[in-house]
Amino acid sequence: MKATLSAKGQVTIPKSLRTRLGLREGQVLEFVERDGALVVTKATPAGDPTLAVYGILGPRAAPTDELIEALRGPADGLDAP
Repeated sequence: MKATLSAKGQVTIPKSLRTRLGLREGQVLEFVERDGALVVTKATPAGDPTLAVYGILGPRAAPTDELIEALRGPADGLDAP
């Protein structure tokens, strides 16, 4: 898709893209230059820094119990009568 840059530096995002990506009026977008290309993404809300790293551990992070057991080793004999 193509769009024309206005004299004020504005570009209209085509409605089909806005709808498909869930972009709404007033939404903040982030512009990044990467290897000579302009990349536009939805901006992460400043109030929640966890959203910036959401998903960084992959599709499933181990539950805390499993992490502790992996670090300490199994709790041998603690549940025995």
